[in-house]
Amino acid sequence: MPPSATDLLVGASTEFLRHFSPFNRMEAEALAFLSERAVLGFHPRGGAILTPEMGVPRHFYIVQRGKVQARQTGATAVTEYASLTIGPGECFPIGAISAQRPSTNAYVAVEDSFCFQIGADDFLQLMQMSPVFHLFCTQYIASLLNQSRQQLQTTFAQRAAEQQTMTTQLGQLIKREPMSVAPDTATRTALERMNEQHVGCVVVTDTEGRPVGVLTQSDLLPRVILAGFDLDRPIGELMTANPHQLSATASAYDAALEMATHGVRHLLVTDAEGRLKGVVSERDLFSLQRISLRQIRAGIENADDVESLQRASKDIRQLALNLIAQGIGAEQLTQFISALNDALTRRIIDLAAERHDLFGIDYGWFAFGSEGRHEQTLSTDQDNGIIWVCPELQEREPIRLRLIEFAKEVNESLAACGFPLCKGNIMASNPELCLTVGEWKSRFGAWIREPDPQALLNASIFFDFRVLYGNERLGDQLRAWLNKVVRGNSAFLRLMAANALQVMPPLGRIRDFVVEDDGCIDLKKSGARLFVDVARILALRTGVDSSSTVQRLRQASVKMGVSGDEVAAMIDGFHFIQLLRLRSQHLETEHDAPGDNRINPDSLNELDRRILKEAFRQARKLQLRLKLDYQL
Repeated sequence: MPPSATDLLVGASTEFLRHFSPFNRMEAEALAFLSERAVLGFHPRGGAILTPEMGVPRHFYIVQRGKVQARQTGATAVTEYASLTIGPGECFPIGAISAQRPSTNAYVAVEDSFCFQIGADDFLQLMQMSPVFHLFCTQYIASLLNQSRQQLQTTFAQRAAEQQTMTTQLGQLIKREPMSVAPDTATRTALERMNEQHVGCVVVTDTEGRPVGVLTQSDLLPRVILAGFDLDRPIGELMTANPHQLSATASAYDAALEMATHGVRHLLVTDAEGRLKGVVSERDLFSLQRISLRQIRAGIENADDVESLQRASKDIRQLALNLIAQGIGAEQLTQFISALNDALTRRIIDLAAERHDLFGIDYGWFAFGSEGRHEQTLSTDQDNGIIWVCPELQEREPIRLRLIEFAKEVNESLAACGFPLCKGNIMASNPELCLTVGEWKSRFGAWIREPDPQALLNASIFFDFRVLYGNERLGDQLRAWLNKVVRGNSAFLRLMAANALQVMPPLGRIRDFVVEDDGCIDLKKSGARLFVDVARILALRTGVDSSSTVQRLRQASVKMGVSGDEVAAMIDGFHFIQLLRLRSQHLETEHDAPGDNRINPDSLNELDRRILKEAFRQARKLQLRLKLDYQL
């Protein structure tokens, strides 16, 4: 018996939906339910499909052909920020129909369009039937990002073969019961047990089984043998207190980052109540990656010349490639790259300091820009400076000259390791950026008092600072002063906001994206920067101490009463743009290559194009908040 017209229509609907997320992953029963109830409607160009005046939406729409524009309505709407284009496979209005409230947008066909529609009751039933669809509706951009990450893993799967995943939970890496003793155990007894069980460390726990200290083999030579420690004394007098620890649900990546950041070789793994569950060492992480963390860190720590550090710099890039292949997210990747680049920079500073007379100088090495925000990608130049203290009764200039000569060597060594000299001379060897605490305050204060365009540009670079090496308290002192001064100057913040709004997300009203003459989008200038600039202003306004874009958004949102879901969507958008930058840089470019942040959106697959559109929409929402706050 030939199929009926209804069967043919349902089949055609199903075939169309299978090309788009989340319908391509929906359960068969749920997809059949949707296809059977979907009615295809025609909407002529200029026709209103849904408006706030229509009340609670009666239908859920999926664009089948054509383009639909969503326009914000009401007194607070701002035209250039308040519209977006929806194309085939995309749907609306997710938030309004889920919450059973009128839409805040007007949806208008900008060309002759066809949309599938199902009733509101069917939509709600579909959410109950399908966990995939429910997740899509409640965690829209997060869901898309997860799919993109899975696609990315598949793309890099061949290069990641023979590797376990760095997303493995630490609890799965524990192979044996940990050796632990009480704080009052004689040191001799503890060492004998270490020898008997052939372990490299002993954990000291309290009566509840919670770690309070650790002693490793590397501690024995300096603390026991050379120090002539009495082995009859309790191990509590010898142990390293407050040992580094992570929960059993943390990932191998988390452990690797902790080890890289703090230079430790063992991490204690605890259960939900904080009780000792096991010990993870670097050795346990070695098998998870071809280029091991230990190889890179050991190469950095043992390097006695720039040539050795050049090899370590290349290894950092290769390790990052392996981590991309294993599905590590953009936030973790940029933190990892920054942590290892920090270690490399510190070693370069150590080597240079041995050849310069810096005795008695209290200073800190500043990282600015992406490095200052812990957001380094694989293509970055140098942005650094020095903050120092001039002792009483001493002249400044001789000290400054010593620091500048030292900084020149550091800058040149960093360039040799793949971090190009800054074309704008934002480097510690520049006398204008080798300043005392008072001079930095004076410089910042002048920009705040007289915020001309150059001052605003300087603020966008130099206010993202942190002390990478040396006396961190100098940076903390400057940050506390800066936050206090800026919070009392609303005019400066308003001008910074106006400056941040000069670049808009490259979203088209008809086409998906607004591209430059070469068909590309600069993901740094027209993507990541949009989030970075707003986060900086919100942090200054609310007194947030962090220099990280993500932490600034998270912490400022709490103080401003912004919902967690709203902030999470914005952060996910930022992360996806960062991930696209990393992917492009890893595969095609070296440090600071001319086109290293440029991407042709036509080269993206359909899923990544959709997520990029959503990421730019999140940037637009963030900018709109700033625009409304400062009435710009």
